[in-house]
Amino acid sequence: MVPVTEPTPVDPYADAPVPARFWLHGINPLAKFGAVVPAMALLAFTRDLLTPTIFLALAYAVMLTGARLTRRAAAVLLLGVPLAVVVLSVGFGVWVDAAQVADTTAFVRIGDWTLHSGALLSGLATALRLAAILALALIGGLTTHGPDLVRAAVQQLRVPYRIGYTALAAYRFVPRFGYELSIIRAAHRVRGQGGGRGPLARLARGWGYIVPLLASGIRHAERVALSMDARAFGAYPTRTERHVVLWRTRDTIFTATVLLASAAVLALTFPWQPS
Repeated sequence: MVPVTEPTPVDPYADAPVPARFWLHGINPLAKFGAVVPAMALLAFTRDLLTPTIFLALAYAVMLTGARLTRRAAAVLLLGVPLAVVVLSVGFGVWVDAAQVADTTAFVRIGDWTLHSGALLSGLATALRLAAILALALIGGLTTHGPDLVRAAVQQLRVPYRIGYTALAAYRFVPRFGYELSIIRAAHRVRGQGGGRGPLARLARGWGYIVPLLASGIRHAERVALSMDARAFGAYPTRTERHVVLWRTRDTIFTATVLLASAAVLALTFPWQPS
């Protein structure tokens, strides 16, 4: 008998198979974003240190256990975010009114200027709040493709496909412009145009890119418009979907779990209690 092996689970929202350990990629895009939006909105009104720290730790735990991280994404999570928290803590602490934290101990003294520990704690609270909001947003941002989010919005939220796919076509202009700009720069270098160094030379080179970039953008827009017309885009109120994005039981479980965890953290810490 030939042994039967379990097939590798396939992410329905991606083109390449995803191993089972990267379970976060198999969650519906709307579940990943909708589950964290309430926590992100409420975090904007917190002022303590504990609440954003817990949310930051939970977001990191979800991403490190369920997301397929590239080297750049791992560097941002493990190095960029902690470094940003440190820099923002000092930066926001400097802007705190010294009169409000005059009763705390002095952390740094430079002449007549004093940085109090209370100012640093206030800056740290703001930095942690921003980092927690960013980390929650990255749960869906690092594991979701743009087209998949549009498909889910059209199929589950009943967003008109004219709006969804038009926005997606406009969004795809950004990488297209980057590619065209690299081609134009290479063509200018081959022709020996735009030489020199310094800000004036850079400004002159940038001015020379405007006209060919606009011409390339217009040509690309015409091609996109013709292809959409050829497919009768907008002719009917609905369209058939080549890629169907399903809402499964695991999506409901994920959303409910995240919402319940967020409610439990906010109930335990209750960051809005009077000080």
